[in-house]
Amino acid sequence: MNQDPEYIRDIETAVSVMKNGGIIAYPTDTVWGIGCDATNDVAVKRIYEIKRRSDSKALITLVPDEEMLQRHIDGCVPSVCREMLQSSDRPTTVVYPRGRELAPSLLAGDGSVGIRITRYGFPGDLCRAMGCPVVSTSANISGEPAASVFSEISPEILDAVDYVALTGRDADAPSRPSRVVKITDGGDVIILRD
Repeated sequence: MNQDPEYIRDIETAVSVMKNGGIIAYPTDTVWGIGCDATNDVAVKRIYEIKRRSDSKALITLVPDEEMLQRHIDGCVPSVCREMLQSSDRPTTVVYPRGRELAPSLLAGDGSVGIRITRYGFPGDLCRAMGCPVVSTSANISGEPAASVFSEISPEILDAVDYVALTGRDADAPSRPSRVVKITDGGDVIILRD
């Protein structure tokens, strides 16, 4: 973890807010996001309200490693998916057929869940400090463009969250959404967003 005192304070404050059911805005490994404890259903529902997003559109969850990933999906990660994740130079979110031990409103209607392993940087440190998955959805009102830089986040979103973490990345370093792939029940991998 980054040893800068301000960075550590930012992580500690964000964790405290989320452990108390709050919502944060934070720099992810892709675009700027809003997040919460992915096991807290009340907090997850609040994110849907903030984004004005239908709860039929599931949210992405971040984990810091495969060990935590395995605790929150049924079954194993197929070898073809593991190879793709290890060789990818871009953050990749995988939609697994069934999630578990997560907020019920985080799962899609069919029980599937989108999870991205984020090993380093602010989101990775945040997940490790939380000790559980963290919701990661773009910091925008549903239907509007994702905020690739901090200055693109609307005041409405910033006013609605309980804490804004700024130390994890240069506030205006551009970024883009993750690739999204889906694993079918048969173990096939389908690209949903490249």
